[in-house]
Amino acid sequence: MEIKIIEDEKNKFVFEVKDVSHGFCNMLKEQLLQDDHVKIATYKVEHPLVNIPRFLVETDGADPKKCVADAVKKLKSFVEKIQKDFAKELK
Repeated sequence: MEIKIIEDEKNKFVFEVKDVSHGFCNMLKEQLLQDDHVKIATYKVEHPLVNIPRFLVETDGADPKKCVADAVKKLKSFVEKIQKDFAKELK
């Protein structure tokens, strides 16, 4: 996974993420939207053959990079819990 920062302002953060699926992008977007400080969280893919999602995150003044980092941590915990629960069911 490679992250490229496009725009980094006080309330706005735009970045691209290579080698991720729409599933990951949708999960990240939905997690971001659960943050009370996040006003806009969306992504788009400019061209389907290139397939590099570009995220836009706007906040009410909170650090948008911290919001993204927090959302990723929550997703990581969620995925780890699913893996643990699934492994338990397979035993």
